[in-house]
Amino acid sequence: PMRHPDFCNNRKAAMDMKYMVHDYEAMCLSLKSTSRIVLIDMGASLSFHRRGVVPIVHLLNEYKKFGFVFDHIYGFEITQQDPNEVYNDLLPEEFMSSYHWINVGVNATHGGKLNPLDSILRSFNEDDLVVVKLDVDTTSVEVPLAKQLLNDDSLNKLVDQFYFEHHVFMNEIAPSWGTSMEGSLKDTFDLFSALREKAVAAHFWP
Repeated sequence: PMRHPDFCNNRKAAMDMKYMVHDYEAMCLSLKSTSRIVLIDMGASLSFHRRGVVPIVHLLNEYKKFGFVFDHIYGFEITQQDPNEVYNDLLPEEFMSSYHWINVGVNATHGGKLNPLDSILRSFNEDDLVVVKLDVDTTSVEVPLAKQLLNDDSLNKLVDQFYFEHHVFMNEIAPSWGTSMEGSLKDTFDLFSALREKAVAAHFWP
């Protein structure tokens, strides 16, 4: 669960993102001439997976293949990194004009400036195509944010695609997740099903 099925027999498939399914046609048909295409990336390290293709860059390239070019990309990352390295070495040049590197961690305080669901997401509207990725490896922050998105209909109506690495107890990936695991796969399926019932296309993030 939550990974490419080949991961069960081959740990090298842990970051293979071919399992994700998107309805690009529906996304395209929903766009208006005034629509903005936005990514809010919580946990935006561009160096964590430097041995291969960075997952978020892979996702951006997948959208690009279907004609979706992001107007704004907000990257929140708690690990301090030299902006010169981010912009000169790590970020592909094609995303320079839309990328906002915000080198601080997010929090789940309702109404807080560092809660992107409140401080950034609310700046957009239902005509925009909004993508949210949540992977900060801290359950006490991630889960409240995911639940805020689920329970606040003024927020979930603004989000089209949601990617979340939910750190629940799972033997297959325990060596990588360690003490960050909390809850069960049932919790994950309940959360993602409830989001999908509210028209938020929820995906497992690797």
